[in-house]
Amino acid sequence: MRNLAAGAAARRHARRSSLRPGPIAAILTLLSASPVLAGEADAARGETLYKACKTCHQIGDGARNGVGPHLDALFGRVAGSLDGFKYSSAMKAKGAAGLAWDEATLDAYLAKPQALVPGTRMSFRGMQAEHDRADLIAYLKAASAGEPSANGDNPAPARPEMGAAAMALAGDPAYGEYLSSECVTCHQITGRADGIPSIIGWPKEAFIRALFEYKTNVRSHQVMKNMTVNLGNEEIAALAAYFGSIEPK
Repeated sequence: MRNLAAGAAARRHARRSSLRPGPIAAILTLLSASPVLAGEADAARGETLYKACKTCHQIGDGARNGVGPHLDALFGRVAGSLDGFKYSSAMKAKGAAGLAWDEATLDAYLAKPQALVPGTRMSFRGMQAEHDRADLIAYLKAASAGEPSANGDNPAPARPEMGAAAMALAGDPAYGEYLSSECVTCHQITGRADGIPSIIGWPKEAFIRALFEYKTNVRSHQVMKNMTVNLGNEEIAALAAYFGSIEPK
């Protein structure tokens, strides 16, 4: 009788085990449920969502590094590996540990960048809706498929804009450091973006353009408007030279 009871218990355990998904089965179930992997994503809608990314990233013909790295040939790229862009040490460490960009890793990063790469310079809290992420990834996959720009880290051609006179100045980094004391009460000198955007390592044109947008009320942040309203071209160029010269930690 004891042997019969033991055999029955073993058979019940085997049936329960066969119904319970193991770790690999659970991961495969989650991945197969992802809209982008299931082929349900809407790349056209993703292009609309991408407009929020264009402030920092470029993609397609002639794309260059800006506040963020250009996104040409993004899929398969090792994290933190693009020549000419000033990544955080956190992103470079993740790349060295094996992180590369594909649908699954981008989905996790877009959901909460600081969770996947604590210390990233990307000033983005995350995209909550799974279908939004799936649509954006579908667009990125299609738009980034071309060959990357051969001169992705070169400055963009000059264009008519409010800050053009300041952009034409060389800018004195030492003077910029002298002026920067109020900036670094909020923005971290390490380049981290814990709640307040990083301004370390920005390209000169993007930095000057942003300050002029605050000066002229294109951007609405009241503190930045107050900080920039009395800055002249030489001072703005100096701040751009100083913060652009710093390597993120």
